[in-house]
Amino acid sequence: MCQYSAEDDGRVNDWHLVNYGAPAVGGVGLVVIEATSVESRGRLSRGDIGIWDDRHVEGLAQIASFVKSQGARIGIQLAHAGRKADCEEEVVAPSAVRFSDHYDMPRALEDGEIEEIVESFGEGARRALEAGMDLIELHGAHGYLLEQFLSPIANRRDDRWGIHPGEPNLFLASVVGRVRNEIGDGTPLWIRVSGTEYDVRGLGPEEVGKALLPVRDEIDLVDVSSGGMVPTRPEEWSGYHVPLAETIREIAGLPISIVGNLDDAHLADFLVRSGKADVISIGRGLLRNPHWAQEAAKELGVPPEVAHQYVRAFPGEAVRSF
Repeated sequence: MCQYSAEDDGRVNDWHLVNYGAPAVGGVGLVVIEATSVESRGRLSRGDIGIWDDRHVEGLAQIASFVKSQGARIGIQLAHAGRKADCEEEVVAPSAVRFSDHYDMPRALEDGEIEEIVESFGEGARRALEAGMDLIELHGAHGYLLEQFLSPIANRRDDRWGIHPGEPNLFLASVVGRVRNEIGDGTPLWIRVSGTEYDVRGLGPEEVGKALLPVRDEIDLVDVSSGGMVPTRPEEWSGYHVPLAETIREIAGLPISIVGNLDDAHLADFLVRSGKADVISIGRGLLRNPHWAQEAAKELGVPPEVAHQYVRAFPGEAVRSF
């Protein structure tokens, strides 16, 4: 969940330490840091976190150290906004196709520039590991650059970086391969995708699942969201991403995480126990209540794990403190 609160140079600050530290104190198993830009010009806004410079490592390491001290694991989303960037820098994309009238017209990337961005993802992964991250997630959803290269809505190229039916997408394969080479086999690599673009010209779950097949051996889990390639906003209800995720899992043969109004404890528990999801991700629910995991545990009859400083708030209920 982007906080739009970073310093102008992309460094994190106390807000981020509190924002990501709070759910770790509140009992979640994994904290994933928001879309973090591998290039300065790849930010959604000047308030986006960056990982394009070694100076970004120190602040991220402080967050990672605290989160892990509370018994949680921590990951980070590596991202590039492409044509959705709005940070007073040049906007670039696969093709010169504007997202909407409210965004600048992007410049189509040159061949060599695309290779440089692939390298930036790799360098971002290196810095993430130096900061102590346990997991890397590539943000290929919500109309950002990775998805732009996959979608016929944004990618009109006829060179090797274009969309060629029946062939692997070169940009996706290059970024996944470069990041996997950087982090090795011991670090989980996830990818966030939009299961549908809510536009007949764009991708649906079948196309997304097929696009993942060439990189299946290098990906550990698919994190399924939706939308963002066009300004259309979907109707939302609890579990509205479930059928998209099930289709993608069936085609790609990979574990899935589901997000989207899943902060009802019984629904989240059902989705995992029934096998419809391998991981449940909570976004807005944790913004509203960083202690959602402990409250969910109580609701499901499981003694919550509580930091020793907060044990008095759970009289006779806590099973462990950190």
